[in-house]
Amino acid sequence: MPRPPRPTEAEERLLAVARELTALGRRGAALADALGLLAEAHAPDGPLPRAVAQAWLKARSSKSAALALAWAREQVRLAIEELLERTLVTPRIAAPTPTRAWLFLAACEAIAQEPPQAAADRVRALLHLAGESA
Repeated sequence: MPRPPRPTEAEERLLAVARELTALGRRGAALADALGLLAEAHAPDGPLPRAVAQAWLKARSSKSAALALAWAREQVRLAIEELLERTLVTPRIAAPTPTRAWLFLAACEAIAQEPPQAAADRVRALLHLAGESA
């Protein structure tokens, strides 16, 4: 039986972020802490965006690699969803929690394309959409 391939750096980093988010949720941390963690992980010059970009390029020729990377990213989205479900505020966007989690993940991923000084403003905007004050 062939051995499964080793996880890529991107998968390992995404799964580490998912574990950290889950730990924050279990400790009852504020959504601001989770979004701060996500924004920091997706910093423009950080290792996660670079690793994910490289992994996606390599995964274009491998369905298994693409699925593994997508699965790792989905673990991050699910961790965000769990955090959102624990918050007791009314969100300012009328969308189901899984959709809001996807939007927040996509927004934090986009921080990698922004100037580093824009991250704090983006996190404040996400907190506003989540129904929390920054």
